[in-house]
Amino acid sequence: MKTILNKLFDQQQLTKVEAEEVLIQIASEKYNHAQLASFLTVFMMRPISVGELAGFRQALLELAVKINLSEFNTIDLCGTGGDGKNTFNISTLTSFIVAGTGNKVAKHGNYGVSSVSGSSNMLEYLGYKFTNNEDVLKSQIDKTNICFLHAPLFHPAMKAVGPVRKELGMKTFFNMLGPIVNPSKPQNQFVGVFNLEVARVYNYLLQETTQNYGIVYSIDGYDEISLTSGFKLFTKNNEQLITPEDLGLKRLKQSEIFGGNSVEEAAKIFVSILDGNGSEAQNNAVLTNAAFALRTFDKNKSFENAFDEAKSSLLGLKAKKSLEKLVG
Repeated sequence: MKTILNKLFDQQQLTKVEAEEVLIQIASEKYNHAQLASFLTVFMMRPISVGELAGFRQALLELAVKINLSEFNTIDLCGTGGDGKNTFNISTLTSFIVAGTGNKVAKHGNYGVSSVSGSSNMLEYLGYKFTNNEDVLKSQIDKTNICFLHAPLFHPAMKAVGPVRKELGMKTFFNMLGPIVNPSKPQNQFVGVFNLEVARVYNYLLQETTQNYGIVYSIDGYDEISLTSGFKLFTKNNEQLITPEDLGLKRLKQSEIFGGNSVEEAAKIFVSILDGNGSEAQNNAVLTNAAFALRTFDKNKSFENAFDEAKSSLLGLKAKKSLEKLVG
């Protein structure tokens, strides 16, 4: 680690191979807390390079518990977290809406980073039992169009850095890795990120894969389409700035998509929206994310058609049925 730290303190970047190797060593618990804290801090003080992120990603996927869902054409809908905005669970609701349209979702998630309630907090509260049993997950996705991959059950490597991340209490590059290390390697990905730099790094990284993808960043700082401002959308062949007005939608106030002050409050909002009782603002935010997720599967689908499809899933209570079948 000393050699690696000296290289980093000398303001040099790691190669992809070095990044992969050091993360494998971290996972083997070869380093002490002080060394880990120093290592993580470097990447808080300067941007991570594409090669470094690619190496870290490769190591985590290599060390992950394997799960094969390749018989399904799946999408993962996941944000990096770390935007500090505490919205309601937009990506989790989006996942059920997409499942309600008949598409298959393999959602990777974890406990909350920047909001009171992350996707794992929410699903646990609603009675979902986390598992890494492939047969159970295949059966869930087959019957309900969705399964949930709780990151700690699939990434034992994360255990080694858990205590240090907690002690630091700050965003580290591990927040950036979450959405791009889904162990089932879905064919489609719709991901929100907490800043423009990360969006660009993801874009370079995902261009090297065979995945269909969309990466979004709302200009006022949200790691999802918030409709409180314009947002950047990166796809394999394109980079656009889109405003709510471009989509024929009203711009929202931050307070209209607030997620509550506890898991209970967040769950109340979640269930209310899934029951078809969401406010126009809440519905529009989640339906817009779902529409762009559906367009990730099929780029020829118009936004209007995708939005209507999502609306039919939410207000026709198909999304709710997916959740009910899933938690049994």
